[in-house]
Amino acid sequence: QVQLVESGGGLVQAGGSLRLSCAASGIRFSINALGWYRQVPGKQRELVATITDGENTNYADSVKGRFTISRDNAKNTVYLQMNSLKPEDTAVYYCNTVMITRTTIPLGNWGKGTLVTVSS
Repeated sequence: QVQLVESGGGLVQAGGSLRLSCAASGIRFSINALGWYRQVPGKQRELVATITDGENTNYADSVKGRFTISRDNAKNTVYLQMNSLKPEDTAVYYCNTVMITRTTIPLGNWGKGTLVTVSS
């Protein structure tokens, strides 16, 4: 049974930082590419960052230079370090296993996510 549990969201002022965690179970974590997504009400879910099994990373232009995705295979956990947060970063953040080809495709079911609220 695949489980991906996000945590670490909260309320932060603009310019602040948060670190999100996604704990995985039921998958061969070390061989999976992983992604962080976010979604705001009325908008489509948006890919934020990806990391491959080889720890190659990619970021949406909107977060490039501010967010860092990383993974700890020993802990079956992927992280999203978010710095210099902006109000437009406010969203529910989700993690998922992904397949990266021409585009990035989420492979698993969506969990509950973790809410990030950035105040101005």
